[in-house]
Amino acid sequence: MAEPKIAQKGPYIVDVVAEKTYYWCQCGRSNNQPFCDGSHSETEFTPIEYKAEDTRAVLFCGCKRSGRKPLCDGSHGKI
Repeated sequence: MAEPKIAQKGPYIVDVVAEKTYYWCQCGRSNNQPFCDGSHSETEFTPIEYKAEDTRAVLFCGCKRSGRKPLCDGSHGKI
C-alpha cells in the first residue's frame, strides 16, 4: 500500500457546521487541504466522509497518519 503525502506536520483547525458533511483528503495531494479536491483520482486513496455533529472547531489530521482519521491524534509528533 502506498503512503499518503504529508500535507502538513500538524492539524488543520476548521470551524465545522452541525449536520454538514465534509470530505477529508486522505491522499495528501489536494490543493484544498484538509478537504478533497479530486486529486486522489490517480491513487488508491479515497476521501473520508465526516459529518459534523455540532458547530465547533475540529482538528483534522494534516500528516495523514492519524489512527483516528479524519481527526488528528497527534501522530504528526512521531514524523
